[in-house]
Amino acid sequence: MEQKKKIRLSDIAEKLNVSTVTVSKALSNKEGVGDDLRKQIKDLAEELGYKYKKSSASVNAGTTGNIGILIPSRFFSMDSSYYWYLFNHLSTELLKHGFYSIIELITDENEANLDIPKMLLDNKVDGIIILGQIGNKYINSIHSRYDNFILLDFYTEDPNLDSVSNDDYYCSYILTKYVISQGHKKLRFVGTFDATTSIRDRYMGFQKAMHENKLDTSFSEIIDDRDEKGQQIQMNIPQTKAELPDAFICNNDVTASNLMNILESKGFKIPEDVSVTGFDNYLGKNSVSTPLTTVYIKPEDIAKVASDVIIKKINGEPYLKGRHLVGGSIIIRDSVKKQEDL
Repeated sequence: MEQKKKIRLSDIAEKLNVSTVTVSKALSNKEGVGDDLRKQIKDLAEELGYKYKKSSASVNAGTTGNIGILIPSRFFSMDSSYYWYLFNHLSTELLKHGFYSIIELITDENEANLDIPKMLLDNKVDGIIILGQIGNKYINSIHSRYDNFILLDFYTEDPNLDSVSNDDYYCSYILTKYVISQGHKKLRFVGTFDATTSIRDRYMGFQKAMHENKLDTSFSEIIDDRDEKGQQIQMNIPQTKAELPDAFICNNDVTASNLMNILESKGFKIPEDVSVTGFDNYLGKNSVSTPLTTVYIKPEDIAKVASDVIIKKINGEPYLKGRHLVGGSIIIRDSVKKQEDL
């Protein structure tokens, strides 16, 4: 016997050419929907067999049409931040589904004091996307009061928290394998290991490729690129050509750009003297003299997955709980050269 298809809010919205937010408001008796349209929506819901509470709305029902984007201020700059770039894609994708985006920055002081975001205190949003690594205590403080949120571009050890992140481990693995395939054997990873889950996963992907190719690498050889607050620091790199590795595998493009500028200021040529790779395919206002080999994970793909998860949580629709990974691919440019050509 064929299983009956489960009716979703989006099915009702599509038939009436309205947003899922409008449907949610109508079914939960919230303001913002005309009486005639509300009746149409409820009648169609009954006709299709959609199950909903006939009384007032639950806490998780959509009520504002807004989704909050919480970003640690240390990671955010309208001039050069990857998260500003990602926010633009997120807001575009959410708007397609009838939701507006509201940014709130979380300062280090807010985090230390476990200050609840103002958008939550003022009931301005139906759900929240926390964009960028933030401490577990702060996340738990929000989670103890509120459930409609997801983590974006990082995750925690708690399997019950929904997150969307890049497939950093595998992408770094295939990037490192590519560099090794070009004849490079002495590689060093650039990125502070404990700064973010993304950097940790990228280093572990690097380690896997090195191990499979029986190449020596040590945790002590990691070159830090930021401090405990995520601020860029002066990188401690080799000073002579004899000390240089064959290639630097950087945790992101901005770090790769900074490293290339330092190397060139010391008279080293890229890739003639040393190869360099990045990650993200995003330089902001940074520039490089040699086009950078990197990993590209489409921000549109990240935005679609994140929007899908948070909207389904808001609407009480079934979704795959836990960690969601978004894959990418290598972009090969001129910053890596075959060892035999050096």
